[in-house]
Amino acid sequence: MVFRSPTLKKNLWWKESFQETPWVYEEGLKKLLKDGWTITSVVIDGKRGVAQVFERCGISVQYCQFHQVKTITKYLTRHPQTEAAQELRALTLTLKDATEEQFRANLLAWYERHKAFLNEKSFTPYKKRGWEYTHRRVRAAYRSLKVNLSRLFTYQRYPQYNIPNTTNTLDGMFSQIKNRLAVHRGLRRDRRYKMICAILSGRRD
Repeated sequence: MVFRSPTLKKNLWWKESFQETPWVYEEGLKKLLKDGWTITSVVIDGKRGVAQVFERCGISVQYCQFHQVKTITKYLTRHPQTEAAQELRALTLTLKDATEEQFRANLLAWYERHKAFLNEKSFTPYKKRGWEYTHRRVRAAYRSLKVNLSRLFTYQRYPQYNIPNTTNTLDGMFSQIKNRLAVHRGLRRDRRYKMICAILSGRRD
């Protein structure tokens, strides 16, 4: 678990955790606030319950647009077959260039065109209710966009904070850690963690 400042290009707090839970984020937030840091906004990759940890403290939350695209690709693949899925993936790829108003309007227009398609049902005798939605993956992709929409354009609403729209600076740090650990395969767990801490602290030894 790592908290990083993209403007300072510095890792502020980290902790080894077996699970990525909201409580670990809350622990890191409390530690930084106690140490005197002022946090105006955060960029997250979408773990459930994490946004609320920061919003309860009045901190603006930006959902990483790159991770949103990855989520939609997971549901629809890179080459979806249906017209609705093709249009939804194409719309998602406009995130980085669109304004919030444009994207909201386009997503609503997409839904109006394809709501009959989304509501199609298939007979499934093995389920208690006897049916399921035919296009569940397209519905899941749409729901993901709809749920995250309020946090996908936070960076545009608060230009004074210079909020990144992705977690790229942190992802780059994780790539560096993986590459350096790959050179030292077979390290004991405690030594591996010591090496990770050294990288996160910026030490070059």
